[in-house]
Amino acid sequence: MGYCKAPCVFLLCLFISFCLPRQLLADEVDKNLTAQLFIDASEQSSRPIPQTLFGIFFEEINHAGAGGLWAELVSNRGFEAGGANIPSNIDPWSIIGDESSIIVSTDRSSCFERNKVALKMEVLCNSEGTHICPSGGVGIYNPGFWGMNIEQGKSYKIVFYVRSTGAIDISVSFTSSDGLQTLSSTNIKASASDVSNWTKMEVLLEAKETNHNSRLQLTTSKNGVVWFDQVSAMPLDTYKGHGFRNELAEMLADIKPRFIRFPGGCFVEGEWLRNAFRWKASVGPWEERPGHFGDVWMYWTDDGLGYFEFLQLAEDLGALPIWVFNNGISHNDQVDTSSVLPFVQEALDGIEFARGDASSTWGAVRAAMGHPEPFDLKYVAIGNEDCGKKNYRGNYLKFYDAIKRTYPDIKIITNCDGSSLPLDHPTDLYDFHVYTSANNLFSMSHKFDRTTRQGPKAFVSEYAVTGKDAGTGSLLAALAEAAFLIGLEKNSDVVHMASYAPLFVNSNDRRWNPDAIVFNSFQVYGTPSYWVQRFFTESSGATLLNATLQKDSSNSLVATAITWKNSEDGQTYIRIKVVNFGSNSVNLQISVDGLDPNSVKLSGSTKTTLTSANLMDENSFKEPKKVAPNQTLLEDAQEMSALLRPHSFTSFDLLKESVNLRITEDDSSLVSSI
Repeated sequence: MGYCKAPCVFLLCLFISFCLPRQLLADEVDKNLTAQLFIDASEQSSRPIPQTLFGIFFEEINHAGAGGLWAELVSNRGFEAGGANIPSNIDPWSIIGDESSIIVSTDRSSCFERNKVALKMEVLCNSEGTHICPSGGVGIYNPGFWGMNIEQGKSYKIVFYVRSTGAIDISVSFTSSDGLQTLSSTNIKASASDVSNWTKMEVLLEAKETNHNSRLQLTTSKNGVVWFDQVSAMPLDTYKGHGFRNELAEMLADIKPRFIRFPGGCFVEGEWLRNAFRWKASVGPWEERPGHFGDVWMYWTDDGLGYFEFLQLAEDLGALPIWVFNNGISHNDQVDTSSVLPFVQEALDGIEFARGDASSTWGAVRAAMGHPEPFDLKYVAIGNEDCGKKNYRGNYLKFYDAIKRTYPDIKIITNCDGSSLPLDHPTDLYDFHVYTSANNLFSMSHKFDRTTRQGPKAFVSEYAVTGKDAGTGSLLAALAEAAFLIGLEKNSDVVHMASYAPLFVNSNDRRWNPDAIVFNSFQVYGTPSYWVQRFFTESSGATLLNATLQKDSSNSLVATAITWKNSEDGQTYIRIKVVNFGSNSVNLQISVDGLDPNSVKLSGSTKTTLTSANLMDENSFKEPKKVAPNQTLLEDAQEMSALLRPHSFTSFDLLKESVNLRITEDDSSLVSSI
């Protein structure tokens, strides 16, 4: 290995070779394309990347929260999903026993003022006498969200409210979906005087067996009239003990998000304002939350995953919360600006809930929920995709002025795109959404190259490849998204935040395709789009290096380079990311200027590649990592040869390490080669 004394330039000749996909062979040319990537690693040409660049966006869509991230196992736990009028639909609750043994109905006798509907169960049979109950008793069961995942050795907390006209003897059980296999069971007995008024019952059930498609049963063989309300089943083991499903929250943590935008976009607006998400109805004791019907994505949520829980999730992930609130506008109706002040006050109260002292009105509510210290709320978004609507600008200014007057440090995000034309209203950031084809998104890697560097910054809060290119999560979509993110990273002086959408989908309720993370009651996998985000986990707060591509006839390459420090081992790395969107292999030569050649060492350096045999390959529960990054160590050698594979995303992490080598005058004509 030789070294030049000056200038400090070294070449990394990286030719990453792979077998080409079978379907591409016919299109392959005899000679591989070539390209050069010139990187200037000097301090004067580099700049810091915002600490907030990459994060996540959570929307309550596809049962992402209810039946997903929020670990509650019972669906329609308060019997409110059928509406306030009685009699009402109790779906998905079902009855155990026939009409000769049990009659189930609903009434408005609950002790909770905001959710008055309760379930009434008239038991006509008994354990003795002329009308004997069937074996196992009669009652009700709840299958959860397409089956409850009950696992051997794990404990579950069951809570419900009950009252009765007489003594009760109720069996609380987890069973298989047909009720034939009992996984765990206990009995609750109480005298008539103990349950003459609404009484809270709590039990722990430890599962003796595993069944991924279970149900919760409440049964009895004692005649009489029993009322139930607010029936909950939660695993004791949740993410950081705060009620989030472990494996789903861990998928988020692995992205290392710097922010979380919540609780949604269209979910916040509603088709009609009467069905929009209201934060005040989602805080306080879970039993008292009324829940609501999300009329955009067309399902009921009990709102156990409420405003407080989103703030807690952000804190647990080490991410900044970005609260999206309704600005008096839905898809179909809107409040006139002259009447919007109550909505403005609602937003101010929500900020006080998050940030206020524990002695303040809404800060006290937060403190009572177990979080006396304020949350770190620094960003709010006024509405979602409302810019073109008649009252948006007027409403926005009312919110903007009131928030800045009370909380001048809070950064405000407008719905209006400022990437091409100047905005006609003040803001700190503007929201930018894009859902398009793979080719279009790939070309948009240059979208912000010519955006003005003055004024508000961009928040690309929703992006994805959709339509036929995406399927339910294809490699093709992921590669275009990777190129787009590289473009955002290179333009991070004007783009300060970016997040994919949607984040989650329960495979039983696909309202939108594709999504980053797919799950059912017991399984989870990341789509290729999820794995692309993992390539950018170290970008926020890193240093962007000046990287320039020189290509022959190919426009299929997009590349970027950063330096980042690994907090675990304290080592500093140069990370080079390259998307080859074309169908040909590419020989890539990388030249780095402005860096001591002694400081880069291949030993400990890695190469990570995302590709597959077919552009439309997807992951699945059967093959969760069919399309997933493959990491290998770079050998400590003088020179390595290979190719950038067609339709691939490749990342090199080169370890920077000081090597004390003597450089003589005789070495001055040599250029280092690694």
